Amino acid sequence: MFGRIGTTYGRFRDAMRAGSRPGEEGRSRKEARGGRKRAHNLFEAAAAYVSACAEDDQDRIDEAAGWVSPEALSFGVNELACRAVIALARERDESPRTVARALLGLPSA
Repeated sequence: MFGRIGTTYGRFRDAMRAGSRPGEEGRSRKEARGGRKRAHNLFEAAAAYVSACAEDDQDRIDEAAGWVSPEALSFGVNELACRAVIALARERDESPRTVARALLGLPSA
């Protein structure tokens, strides 16, 4: 799963570098057309990004990745992963380490 996130992030980063138009640096396409940009919470962006990755929806992945900086998105995805592992560990009455290894298909430590 994290490999797919890394691959998707790499594609997004490359697209962002290649996709900017002269005179529009730092502005979204919507802003360039005169529209207002809605401010998104980094956790909202992370939730949308991860759910889109899980559903393999490239359009939603690209949209969510554009809401916040790549660093903020990375932080939000990390925080979401931590919270998800903790919630599953509590639900299963197991340690977070055991749950994380099981989710990644790794043998028990």
